[in-house]
Amino acid sequence: MKDRYYAGFMNDKPQFFLEFTKGLGILRRRASVVLVDLVVLLYVWAMGSFSVNFILYHTKNFIGVPWWAMLIAVVELVAIWESFGVSIGMRLLGLRLAPIEKDTIWSHFLRYFFWHLVPFFSLQLLINSNSLLWHERLSGLKTVRASEIKEEPRRWYTRSWSIGVLVVLIVSYTTASFITKVNLVALFTKASGTAVLWDKLVQPNWAMFGQGLQLLIVTIFMAVMATLFAIIVAVPLSFLAARNLSHGVIGRTVYFAVRTVTDIMRSVDAIIWAIIFIVWVRAGPFPGMLALFVQATANLTKLYSERLESIDPGPPEAIRATGANRLQVILYGIIPQIVNPYLSFTLYQWDINVRMSTVIGLVGGGGIGQLLIQYMRIWDYSSAGMMMLLIMITVMAIDYLSSRLRARLN
Repeated sequence: MKDRYYAGFMNDKPQFFLEFTKGLGILRRRASVVLVDLVVLLYVWAMGSFSVNFILYHTKNFIGVPWWAMLIAVVELVAIWESFGVSIGMRLLGLRLAPIEKDTIWSHFLRYFFWHLVPFFSLQLLINSNSLLWHERLSGLKTVRASEIKEEPRRWYTRSWSIGVLVVLIVSYTTASFITKVNLVALFTKASGTAVLWDKLVQPNWAMFGQGLQLLIVTIFMAVMATLFAIIVAVPLSFLAARNLSHGVIGRTVYFAVRTVTDIMRSVDAIIWAIIFIVWVRAGPFPGMLALFVQATANLTKLYSERLESIDPGPPEAIRATGANRLQVILYGIIPQIVNPYLSFTLYQWDINVRMSTVIGLVGGGGIGQLLIQYMRIWDYSSAGMMMLLIMITVMAIDYLSSRLRARLN
């Protein structure tokens, strides 16, 4: 008797965990819909309040009311949006409301009322993921996947989610124009004030050609060294940062760690890295090269890993089926698919490094950029024009060369 009970318990246990996991996934999906809609409406509220306050009161206020009042209002707007239409969150997550028997306006009002109690009713999904929840029974509307119902084609202005996207775009553009203080009148009427500057820049001081050429060579080799070192580090890191190659707890942990570190490296501008390394190893070409190396490593790791994630899984699986080990699968099933894209990404990054190396010179990172900013500070625009001419010719030549090489690789 005891053995039969134990065996029955063990047979029921997987089913319980299966229901729990499935229900947890459904809850996470529905919670994501609410979160997306909350973020969208909070954003619209904040940006809209800023625009209204700027126009009417010339103040920069993103809320306009007490924060708790704004939060309550936004939550109610989310409830209305998800009960009477298809919100942006519902559209992105692929969920819709479908009538259980008959769709009436009263059903949507009931849905709006019971929406506030959804967190309590939804716990039922952890026990039975296929159950009809209480608020769905009471309102007569249930949440289903968009693929489960047939939607009639409608014009964009009759869909609430598309109107929501349009409102977000309009509010974003309006707020951005106020924040950035766009002044088209000044842009088109005060260009004459730069005439003296342009007159000097287009008459370069050819006596500085030799010195500029020497520093230009330094700048190019800074980019070359930074790219070479970045390749050495980014290639192995890209295999660790590819989701499809990360298996198990250790693999996932390493994946998230590498992604997080490279995201942090990319989020810090190369000029900031240059300043850090200048304090670290003193001014000159070396800290500039290190700054480019950090940025290039992060960028190439991202580009390489994303290419790895899009490889055809057929060849690796076929090679693995022959009994090959992990290294052989990588050598014969993965690398042949990524060689040309990796080379193309590398050439593109080298092109970026050449252009960025002139910029980091502005903060003391060495190269021709450092001399350019010195001449700009002392108002010697003719000499600065010579430096700019050399930079432009070099960037154009490298851009042409790299584009031709990428075209051959592809």
